Amino acid sequence: MMDHAHDLGAVREATDRLLDAVGKLDDAAVTEPSRLPGWSRGHVLAHLSRNADALGNVLRGLPMYASSETRDADIADGASRPVAEQLADLRETADALRAVSAEPADWSRTVTLRNGVTDSASRVPFRRWVEVELHHVDLGIGYELEDLPAEFTEREIAFLADRFLGNESVPATGLTDLDGRTWSTGGGPPSDLVTVQGPAAELLGWLCGRRDGSALTVAGGPLPTLPPL
Repeated sequence: MMDHAHDLGAVREATDRLLDAVGKLDDAAVTEPSRLPGWSRGHVLAHLSRNADALGNVLRGLPMYASSETRDADIADGASRPVAEQLADLRETADALRAVSAEPADWSRTVTLRNGVTDSASRVPFRRWVEVELHHVDLGIGYELEDLPAEFTEREIAFLADRFLGNESVPATGLTDLDGRTWSTGGGPPSDLVTVQGPAAELLGWLCGRRDGSALTVAGGPLPTLPPL
C-alpha cells in the first residue's frame, strides 16, 4: 500500500511552493496563457482548487464531480479572478483537503474517481501531488520539470509507464534514465522492443505529454506515440 502519510506531507510542501510562486504574480499575469492549450494561468489555478474539492469528495465517498459539464463550468467561471482570490481559494481548498485526510479512515478502501476509475484511497494523496507539481510546471512561471523532487519524478515515471503497460497500440518499450533506473511500458511484441534513454525529466516530460521527446535517445524504432492521458 502507498504511504499516504508521507505523500500528504509531500503535497503540503508542493502546495507551499505553488502558493509562494503564485503570490509573486500580478493580476495581468494570471490572465496570460498557460502551457496548456486553451487555458490561461487562471484556468490552471481554478482547476487546482476544484481538484482539491473533488478529491475531498472522493475521500468522503461522494462523486468526484457533479458532472463533467459542472467541472468545466466551475473552472471557466473561476479563471478570470484576480490573483488574491485565486490564492485564497487555493489555500482554503488545500486546507479543507488536508482536514479530510486527517480524519480517521481505512486507507486501504477502494474509492471511485472521475469516469468510474477506481483506486485505493491510499493513492489519493499521490494523485493530488501529481496535480500540484505538474500544473505548477504548466503555469510557465519558472518551475520546470527539472525542478521537481527526484522522488516525485521517479514515481511518476513508474506510474505512467505502468499506465501504458499492456497497451498494444504502444510498442514494447524499455526506459532508462541517466542514473541507470529502468522501466517497461507498452504492449507490443517483445521482439519489436524500442529503447528510450535520457534524463529523468525528459522521460517524464514525454510520458506526460509536456515534451516531445526530441531530447531522448531512441533505438529499435521511432519514438512511440503515446495515447492521451
